[in-house]
Amino acid sequence: MPDAQTAAPPPAWDAWFEDLFRSHATALHRYFARRAPADDVQDLTAEVLATAWRRRDDVPAGAELPWLYRTAGFVLANHRRKARPVPVAVLPDEADDADPAHLVLADEQVRLALAALSPRDRRVLLLHAWDGLGGAELADVLGIGRGGADAALSRARARLREAWSATDGTASEGGHGTPAPGAARGGGASTSASATQKR
Repeated sequence: MPDAQTAAPPPAWDAWFEDLFRSHATALHRYFARRAPADDVQDLTAEVLATAWRRRDDVPAGAELPWLYRTAGFVLANHRRKARPVPVAVLPDEADDADPAHLVLADEQVRLALAALSPRDRRVLLLHAWDGLGGAELADVLGIGRGGADAALSRARARLREAWSATDGTASEGGHGTPAPGAARGGGASTSASATQKR
């Protein structure tokens, strides 16, 4: 069987990559924007797309996005091993009128709850809540069957509920009280984790 990279004429691969970029680059960019420093998002996105081009004969037709997410997970893991310092975020033009104390407490509770989970549970929950994957796509990214993916999501949700209950009050030491999960308006993790908990 001839190598697809050499057998296919270059224009066909150019069109394939153009369609891949147009269809999935934004989702890939958002994946990294939620997980990496802002200064690194473009480079990480480009690295995954470059990998897709180099391994274009390995990208499964009809399951391009799950393949890109799996590759993004490896790229991000390698990036984090470099232990680069996280830059300070750009200051917003307008101030948020939310009580900083409440935001800190809510985000801290979310951080503690997620930290109590296994890396696999965190990955399943964030792929579902942040990236909108469910069912077949989640199974493809995890490399397991549909039933296994559904079971993994169900278990991860249950463990998040347990971890959230266990952290209730931990983040409120000092007498401030712990706000409801939805009270945090500044962090995607807070909103996503609470949304996942309620599903």
